[in-house]
Amino acid sequence: MRITEHPILKFERENPHAFVFEGVEVEAFEGESLAAALWAKGVRELRRTSWGSLGPFCMIGYCSGCLVEVEGRRVRACLEPSRPGLQVRRLGEFVPAPATEHPGGAEELEVDVMVVGSGPAGLSAAIASGESGLEVHVFERHFRPGGQLVKQTHKFFGSGELFGGMRGFQIAEKLVASAKEVGVRIHTRAPVLGYFREGFFAASEAGRLLLIKPKAVVVSTGAVERLLPFPGNHLPGVMGAGAAQTLMNEYGVKPGERAVVVGAGNVGLIVSYQLMQAGVRVLAVAEVMPEIGGWLVHAAKIRRLGVPILTRHTVVRAEGGEQLERVVVAAVDERMEPVPGTEKVFDADLLLLAVGLTPESRLLAQMGARMVWSPELGGYVPYRDKYMETSVPGVYVAGDASGIEEATTAILTGRVAGYSAAVRLLGPRRDLLEKREEALMLLREARRTPFSSKVLRGLEKVVVHVAH
Repeated sequence: MRITEHPILKFERENPHAFVFEGVEVEAFEGESLAAALWAKGVRELRRTSWGSLGPFCMIGYCSGCLVEVEGRRVRACLEPSRPGLQVRRLGEFVPAPATEHPGGAEELEVDVMVVGSGPAGLSAAIASGESGLEVHVFERHFRPGGQLVKQTHKFFGSGELFGGMRGFQIAEKLVASAKEVGVRIHTRAPVLGYFREGFFAASEAGRLLLIKPKAVVVSTGAVERLLPFPGNHLPGVMGAGAAQTLMNEYGVKPGERAVVVGAGNVGLIVSYQLMQAGVRVLAVAEVMPEIGGWLVHAAKIRRLGVPILTRHTVVRAEGGEQLERVVVAAVDERMEPVPGTEKVFDADLLLLAVGLTPESRLLAQMGARMVWSPELGGYVPYRDKYMETSVPGVYVAGDASGIEEATTAILTGRVAGYSAAVRLLGPRRDLLEKREEALMLLREARRTPFSSKVLRGLEKVVVHVAH
């Protein structure tokens, strides 16, 4: 299942080694996750429960479908890098993990700016604060920084200032390099566990517990993919569109052979084309709405390659034994209910759900930030002012955690948040204020597309106008 030829990507597979999965050797390469190596081996079912087999759904550490045991530790296989000789086995029914102690106690760390998440928003915020001379630390739960950019192969629209003409993974490389150039410290495999009394955050890094006390915080935790309720949605082979992008674009592993995609927004259309670039046959794209939701240029590309886009259709069930074997879709009526007798059956081993994202804003809620439900922005998001400061003083939000938009707006909200943190700590320096205003101007320009009208309606409910 490893991709050997790709029109855009070249996969450098270095330092081959093997780990052991339930007595069977699995080939892997340096920088590859356990989940990717197992998928390349043909292992789909990573958990067995009384109600069915489970496989990974998100591939970014939020679902429980890839929970495995590695030498006595319970880990998500998508976040665990492969290493020679590891002993890995499946978990059965879920039971609470035993309490663990961090040897040597906790290490305290005081920083100027703490950034949670290293996607486009987090890295942009870190660069803005870091170039101002502040000590900035970024905490990332994955072992590779860059967030969802690292698996984006399409070229971005826009000006050179906003990386127009560059592919997502190239933008990630540039942002990581820029952050390091201005002295930003990026902690990988360092999930933030929560916020605690007296302004401390707890994070785990390399087996040690960190207690971080920042002067300002930027929360850029991104978003999680939505799951649709239908029979068989737990089967290995049913996953979010982003999970398939992780496998094929980040690790060079084919997510399947024959795919059905649900959702004809930009994500569904782009991932359908990327599947074909990876050698996967796309049987159909099903879209519940009467019209395609994404850019028509993306729809035209896959239609030219023979992929039907079935509007007013949705998935009604997934079928299979230990993994996905068939997908059944049907037309829907005006109430979005499946119409009996319109079912279409596809023999498929991959079903991708591209049905939207939900902001990952739980850390902000735990901190006591004032939250609001906004359907236009994808779910619960924090109130904030135009400078991205939440109701908690000195705590800023950026990117999809503040509402679902595009990578370009994530970069710009990150810049605004980063400069705002710098203004708070260094005072209203002219250079900082000018750079922040420039980022705000670019943000307004980026939101002048037809796809931003819904976002703008949502922002009217959550942006509090205050004087700074």
